Formats: sequence, structure tokens, C-alpha cells
Amino acid sequence: MSHDYILETRGLIKEFKGFTAVDDVNLKVRRGTIHALIGPNGAGKTTVFNLLTKFLTPSRGQLLYNGKDITRDDSATIARMGMVRSFQISAVFPHLTVLENVRVALQRKRNDSFFFWRSEKKLDAMNDRAMELLENVGLEEFCNARAVDLPYGRKRSLEIATTLALDPELLLLDEPTQGMGHEDVSVVAELIKEVAKERTILMVEHNLNVVADLSDTITVLQRGAILTEGDYATVSADPRVREAYMGVEADQPANDATQPQDSDLDSDKVVASEAAL
Repeated sequence: MSHDYILETRGLIKEFKGFTAVDDVNLKVRRGTIHALIGPNGAGKTTVFNLLTKFLTPSRGQLLYNGKDITRDDSATIARMGMVRSFQISAVFPHLTVLENVRVALQRKRNDSFFFWRSEKKLDAMNDRAMELLENVGLEEFCNARAVDLPYGRKRSLEIATTLALDPELLLLDEPTQGMGHEDVSVVAELIKEVAKERTILMVEHNLNVVADLSDTITVLQRGAILTEGDYATVSADPRVREAYMGVEADQPANDATQPQDSDLDSDKVVASEAAL
């Protein structure tokens, strides 16, 4: 039933001067799950994500959030409704402390732009909630550190904390582990798993190990359309997914694979992905 889905797209199409970047995408994100959007370079992941988060306007089709048509709403409106995109809406100020960054996000949630003029004691009233959010993402011991001094993975954790300050019902994560080393990937993956206990998460992610570990449902895009969908076991067994990622023909064995030039997996990930798939 439709109320089981927090976010839906119906016949979603995006055209750029005659080029169809997103072609009739019908996506259903089930409430209380982690849903991953994956695909090789050029598959249309970023365009779909930008349509969902209202950074682009669809050429045709509908977007529904909690059953409400949000096709023509802007990003600020849907954020107030509880659909928040991390790393975009949650700005991090490098020369403020970790605590101050979260406190600024809490001010935004209160929709009171005049907090800027209030005394430090007035702002301190939000410290308890800010510290609670920092504990949720494992940053309480860094509360007095400047954001610019944090390791890369911790900065991502701070960005998630500032997003959580907006109290989202649906959290959209755009490549949350991009550019990270293995240790930071593990930290952020565990954080996503913890955050998902109380909300729905939709993420675009290139790291298939993270996708396999976290996702309840995976939608695979190719050339702007949905190629297949299901849990990791289902999509990884689909020969079309192997072909899309690694150039393996449907009737070829996996060890004959060659890496296509347009794959969004580097050579290390291709080896890991062949094992995973």
C-alpha cells in the first residue's frame, strides 16, 4: 500500500535539450529502511538524486512524499516537511567548534534568524541537545575542536549531526563515503546504520561493500532507467548488473570480465566487486 512508502516517483523524466537523462523512473522507498541507488558512471544517479531533492525540476512525472505531491515544491519546503539532504543543506563552518556547528543547525530548526544577536547565555540553552546529537555520532569528545581540524571521516560525521539537528524523517545521503580510507568508511557506515534505527535513509553510494552491508533495498540505474531492484543478493546475481558494472556479457563467466571505461569503480573496487558479486 502507498502509505508503506515514504517517497515515490511516478514516471519521472528529465530531459536536457533533447537528451533524456532520466527515463520513466518509478521508485518506491519503503518507510524505515535503508535504500541505495547505485549504477555505473553516466547511469543517472546524480540527476535522479537532484530531482528527488529539488535541485532540478522534472520534465515530466510526479514526486510524492508521505503521499503528498511535492513535484513543484522547492528544497527548503521539503526540508521543513522532514526530507533533508545531507552535505547540501547541512553547512559546516570550518572555523567554528564542533559544538557551535551543531548549535547553528539547531537555530535553523527553530527558524529564528535573530538568534545571531542574542547573548552567549541564551545560545547555551541549546547545548544539551547539541551534545546529545554529538554523542549520537560519536563526536562528544571533539565538541571543543574546530571543524577544520577534524579528520575527514569525522567531518562527515559532523555534517550528519548538523543534518540530524533538523530532525529529518527521511535522510538523503549523497556519496557519504566518497574519498575516504577504509577506517573512515567503517566509522561512517556504522553511523549510518545507527541513524537508520529512527528514520528512513536513501543514499547514492559507489562503495559496493557499504551497499551490501547496509541496504535493505537496492535500485540499479543504467542509462537513466531502472535496470533492476531488490536486496543485494538479488541484484548481485543479475547478469545485467555485472555487465553494467564490469562489462561482463550475460552469458560470460565472471573471470572473463574487463573493466569498462565508464565504470564508476576504480581498479581496486572492481576486484572487490567481482568477489562480492
